Amino acid sequence: MIKKCLFPVAGYGTRFLPATKSMPKEMLPVVNKPLVQYGVEEAIEAGMTTCAFVTGRGKRSIADHFDISYELEHQIAGTGKETYLQSIREVLDKGVFTMVRQREMKGLGHAILTGRTLIGDEPFGVLLSDDLCLHAEGVGVLAQMVELYNEYRCSIVAIQEVPMDEVHKYGVISGESLGDGIYRVDDMVEKPAQEDAPSNLAIIGRYILTPDIFEHIERTEPGANGEIQITDALQAQARQGCVMAYKFKGTRFDCGSVPGFVEATNHVYENYYKND
Repeated sequence: MIKKCLFPVAGYGTRFLPATKSMPKEMLPVVNKPLVQYGVEEAIEAGMTTCAFVTGRGKRSIADHFDISYELEHQIAGTGKETYLQSIREVLDKGVFTMVRQREMKGLGHAILTGRTLIGDEPFGVLLSDDLCLHAEGVGVLAQMVELYNEYRCSIVAIQEVPMDEVHKYGVISGESLGDGIYRVDDMVEKPAQEDAPSNLAIIGRYILTPDIFEHIERTEPGANGEIQITDALQAQARQGCVMAYKFKGTRFDCGSVPGFVEATNHVYENYYKND
């Protein structure tokens, strides 16, 4: 069983300034729950009860959120307002939370490598809170990917089809289709120009990685802006072994952008809260 999930949460969230000047973007609420909690709940549902956060300066509220607030608990004890804490209490009961700081922003690959001491030598999940993924049938994306990992025992990336004029925003894969939305990856390009994209199958913020990925990241040269791309490390891993891509079931919202965040908020309100 995969027991650990890594959450890279050190980014600045510049697209949401000035709101994110003193507030982590991962703590922005979709209705009444912060983005990062949706991700943690998805990880715990998949059996990844150890949640490892790669944080940065100004991110202490994330640690505080996944902790007991004694003053708040005391103030609302015995009142109807206690029900508002039910979801986070369940998360705290089920999860274990560890943290390490990423001192410099050098890309997703570097963030994952920074979390190595929290993961150790075992397969693990990676979840980017910017991508809010919901599934009406209640089976989260990571839980779907765990089932696939149990069959193939290799690194897996979640993918979805995007318009060709948007491929420059993503890592893009090509590979042999094995049916049921599963591909064996043979090529992977980070943010290609439209004419250079091998397909329109874009990687979104869900991964299951085998521990040898850390060695591949260490050997990966920095790319544009001095960043170490996880895509390059996964490409090397695919050449030497196997990387699978999975077209997941569910709906994904790009909450790293203002339009996507608003769309997610409206969707969650209409489908989960409106009639409560």
